[in-house]
Amino acid sequence: MATKTSRQSQSTESAKPPVAKLRIGLINATIWERVTDNGKFHSVTFERRYRDGNGEWHSTHSYDANDLLTLSKLADQAHTEINRLQSAEAAA
Repeated sequence: MATKTSRQSQSTESAKPPVAKLRIGLINATIWERVTDNGKFHSVTFERRYRDGNGEWHSTHSYDANDLLTLSKLADQAHTEINRLQSAEAAA
């Protein structure tokens, strides 16, 4: 008897891992590569980690005013890493 695989587990199994992860303090940047008929493209997701009142860790995509400078520095580092990845591809 065949078993059905849920769409979620199929996408998880075929999902590619990030090509790079960067971090400054509690803010993370994850660089993803996607391949299309028009070539390879990169995108970046950002998240901030924090502890709640019970000491448990959570993630958010909202940033306080105090996070913005760190976020911009991390975005700059992500931009540099994407340029490095693209240069390495072009040289190969």
